[in-house]
Amino acid sequence: MNLQQLSDRAEIIDLITRYTRAVDTRSWDDLDDVFTEDGVLDYSTMGGPVAPLAEAKPWVAEGLAGFDRFQHVIGQVSVELAADGVDDQARATAYFTNPMVSVAPDGTETLWEVGGYYHHDLVRTPDGWRSQRMVDELVWSRGF
Repeated sequence: MNLQQLSDRAEIIDLITRYTRAVDTRSWDDLDDVFTEDGVLDYSTMGGPVAPLAEAKPWVAEGLAGFDRFQHVIGQVSVELAADGVDDQARATAYFTNPMVSVAPDGTETLWEVGGYYHHDLVRTPDGWRSQRMVDELVWSRGF
């Protein structure tokens, strides 16, 4: 692996972190710097849309509105850089868990959790790596 490939891997992992950080802080407009203008987000395994970012953002915001706190934990990240000589494409899969807390009017907290994989098809742009397509693959849930 050469220095460019190491740099690409680090940038892609950072991009995935920026995605989860934007969601966890409810900074929905920060997602514009994660996805391409024509990016598609696939939340179908969560019962959500397969839609452009502008349509997906409100769905995510509404789905998380009932939770007071949530925090993504990213595990292994598999990055596959294009091996066919096309240096501006990559794929990545990140393992995730996402515990979420809702607080009842009496102050009682309930913990909900989901886990799965984020699959990204990525392209290098003049502004760095961006996700062109993300599939949120739900593998398990607890409390729902």
